Amino acid sequence: MTLIDKDIIAKKRNGRQSKNTILKWLFFLCTMFGLIVLIMLIVDTLMDGWSRLNLDFLTSFNSSRAEQAGFFGAIIGSLWLMLVTAPVAIILSIGTALYLEEYAPKNKFTEFIKINISNLAGVPSVVFGLLGLAMFARALQLGNSVLAAGLTLALMILPVIVVASQEAIRTVPASVREASIGMGATKWQTVSRIILPAAIPGIVTGVILALSRALGETAPLVVIGVPTTLLVTPSSVLDSFQAMPMQIYSWVKMPNEEFQYVAAAGIIVMLVVLLLMNSAAIFIRNKFSKRY
Repeated sequence: MTLIDKDIIAKKRNGRQSKNTILKWLFFLCTMFGLIVLIMLIVDTLMDGWSRLNLDFLTSFNSSRAEQAGFFGAIIGSLWLMLVTAPVAIILSIGTALYLEEYAPKNKFTEFIKINISNLAGVPSVVFGLLGLAMFARALQLGNSVLAAGLTLALMILPVIVVASQEAIRTVPASVREASIGMGATKWQTVSRIILPAAIPGIVTGVILALSRALGETAPLVVIGVPTTLLVTPSSVLDSFQAMPMQIYSWVKMPNEEFQYVAAAGIIVMLVVLLLMNSAAIFIRNKFSKRY
């Protein structure tokens, strides 16, 4: 019979507790560091741009004079951009996720496709910009239009929405599928009336977060050649346009210090839009999520 040395056990327990305490405070400090930096950036932006936020700023076009520069063209251009990006990305992404999870045969080729889609989610946005430049702007001769930029951003966020949709579909228990089929429902009836409604909260959350990323992207728009100054808003998807991140990027580069305050005001507007989109994602997820 082996005797247990209480002193050794107590020493090991105290050592584990000490490590646990050290790691807990280390993680807490890391969190606080990131939070403090974020708060400092937001406060600095608010202090610089708050004085420029007014109705004229939101309803005026850009100008070479900082005191007359406005954000209206960029706001409308970004709305046009989302009108192209959202439907293309949503339809293709959800369709792809449903096929891979519900219809595709479970073999190595399907797994290969899933792995590569996941890898595409980590590809830098500038690569998608180069793809959009070659495929849409030049090959299809769409130039720097809303359609070319929207399709490029749709390709960029497509893997993100596919992965989010797959995860949402997987959360629906197999027993629910089996019960539906056992009641005589077809595969499509099960998918459209059982699986998809149950997965909608997770899918919508992924869609909104992906669109938030697309709304704030600059690199693909720079590569395509989206202009930074236009005195008209687009009237169709084939017209040139401005976008909020491009406009902010243009103001930041200006040598006149006054444009830095204008850029800060633009950042505040875009942050508000992104905050509203992310809040909507959280609300939808919490409101409509189902527990099985």
